[in-house]
Amino acid sequence: MSDMKWTVLVDNRTNNPTLQTEHGLSIFLETERYRILLDTGASDIFIRNAERLGIDLSTVDYVFISHGHSDHAGGLKHFIVINKKAKIIVSPDALSGKFFSKRRCLHSITTAGPEIPSERLLPIEQSGWIADDLYVIARIPQVHPMPKGNQYLFAQNADGTYIPDDFRHELALYTDGLLFTGCAHSGLENILAATPLPVNEVVGGFHLLDGHESEDELRELAYRLTDSYPQTHFHTSHCTGDAVFVTLKNVMGERLQAFSCGTFSFSQMNRSATASSFHLSASLFQPFRRS
Repeated sequence: MSDMKWTVLVDNRTNNPTLQTEHGLSIFLETERYRILLDTGASDIFIRNAERLGIDLSTVDYVFISHGHSDHAGGLKHFIVINKKAKIIVSPDALSGKFFSKRRCLHSITTAGPEIPSERLLPIEQSGWIADDLYVIARIPQVHPMPKGNQYLFAQNADGTYIPDDFRHELALYTDGLLFTGCAHSGLENILAATPLPVNEVVGGFHLLDGHESEDELRELAYRLTDSYPQTHFHTSHCTGDAVFVTLKNVMGERLQAFSCGTFSFSQMNRSATASSFHLSASLFQPFRRS
């Protein structure tokens, strides 16, 4: 793994009182070749937080949209105002789909998408390389268990009926050992299995909500991850529940870390040297609002 740095611009949590939070995720990734925005959160908060962190988003080369839900793609309309060059990596199904959550009550989680110039759009319908060191995973096979929290998530047909979301609009991004999962609605194991390259770091949400998977199921997942991916470190927040994190952490130990707004990590040659704010204890993994 060559030099790279990633900084969390938006998350549900923060230890930095100067940064704003929201139910969403956005991460700024710098590699030796590219500056990449991984999702855009739900609003323009990622832009304001980037300014406070001294990050110039006008220099971003690529925007990666992991799926069509508004907590990951809602800020895209704000981004294209401040950045006139970045290519936008997204599934066409994410742009055209209508998405809803029935958690607590029926509500739309569809992104109010902007008009994107065709020359800036990189529509992804199958896995493959899109540039040197950038590999996109699409149409993720659902071989391993799917997150049970998906039971609340639906897509709307043209006739207005609701069907369970099959997450054909979800993508994952791999670059030089780092795998960004977005929300991992397709299941963390499924995304890893669909990645034909060695993964040193996994960064993103796991969509494992409290009160859905049993403790035994979570422990078994943690053991499978540590056994199947012994060289991989995992970093999560956003849609990973508080109790879930504790259960996974008890098995995975230092292999699993939490992030929040303002967290940043440097990686070099398979080693991760991280800012002191990165290593959050389970007690700091505070409750948050979920879709």
